[in-house]
Amino acid sequence: MKLFTSTLAIVASLLSVSALPTPRAAADNIVAINSESDYCMVFPNTPNTNIGDSEFPGGTQTFCTNPTDPSQGTIPPGFFTNVAYVEGTGVSGQPYVQLTGTINPTVIQNLNPADAGGQYDSNGGADGRGNPAGSQCIGYTSYVELIEPAGPRACIRCCMDPDDCPVTMDTSGCPNVIPGQY
Repeated sequence: MKLFTSTLAIVASLLSVSALPTPRAAADNIVAINSESDYCMVFPNTPNTNIGDSEFPGGTQTFCTNPTDPSQGTIPPGFFTNVAYVEGTGVSGQPYVQLTGTINPTVIQNLNPADAGGQYDSNGGADGRGNPAGSQCIGYTSYVELIEPAGPRACIRCCMDPDDCPVTMDTSGCPNVIPGQY
């Protein structure tokens, strides 16, 4: 009986460790997609900056259409000039949500309208912790976001299965990384 009780205690402790919550990202290091008019994206945190030049610790900031924290910037109306909101199911049957469309990069002063663009994500970067490191999509385990000011287009997808949010195609452009309407 003592062996059974000890085994049960070990199993219970292992289960409690595996059930620990994922640490929450800071409010200025998250993305979210609730609808075509309610979302948060990552942008450079200094004016007229290329996406690639902002890919360092502290070089980005979350902007939202409806900010919930003083650390977040505001995405003004008219950023997306044409946007499609899609909820779907990925290759493994897990849900994802995405926004795809054309943008007016001049409404966000931190974007360089002539920039060919770049990618932010939750699972890429040098150590697989994301770019920006530690960033997360609210309600999902992974995300990938591309902003192509010179395109002019942007796309973002939040996924439960990381395979539905490819982070290794950062130079392939929105239509190849996140198929949708542009």
